[in-house]
Amino acid sequence: MAKRPQAVVLMGVSGCGKTSVGVKLSQLLDWPFYDGDDYHPLENITKMSQGTPLDDVDRVPWLANLHDLISEHISSGQSILLACSALKGKYRDQLTKDNPSTVFVYLKGDFNLISERMRVRPGHYMKADMLQSQFSALEEPIDALVIDISQDIEWITKEIVSWVDLK
Repeated sequence: MAKRPQAVVLMGVSGCGKTSVGVKLSQLLDWPFYDGDDYHPLENITKMSQGTPLDDVDRVPWLANLHDLISEHISSGQSILLACSALKGKYRDQLTKDNPSTVFVYLKGDFNLISERMRVRPGHYMKADMLQSQFSALEEPIDALVIDISQDIEWITKEIVSWVDLK
């Protein structure tokens, strides 16, 4: 019996490794991977690149785009991997509305580890000094697979693949 398609959302603050893990998982699972950052309206990117954190109003069209991306894949029978900060419960609720096969993997790390990673990451519009605003906004999920990002990417992806296979 074929497994029903699902959406796995890799969530957490900026710099936690969502994209790196998503790319690796895409190779292992042969599922398409999308970076949620690519779906921000230009206004959001401009705001963040100027060092201004997004508010809930800014995120509405972005989350709607991601919700629709998930819906399109699930309705066509295709599983999907999506990197999305999904910092608040209401954001996760918006992504899962009418998308019941959506699950979350919380890439969890402490401020110092992630801050250091962001300092050495070239060319990203999210600035390291905005990290505190993300930690402040973060509502840790209670219904997600929680992964310690201090582990190496091989361990992280192996844990996620095992979990996905059990779902």
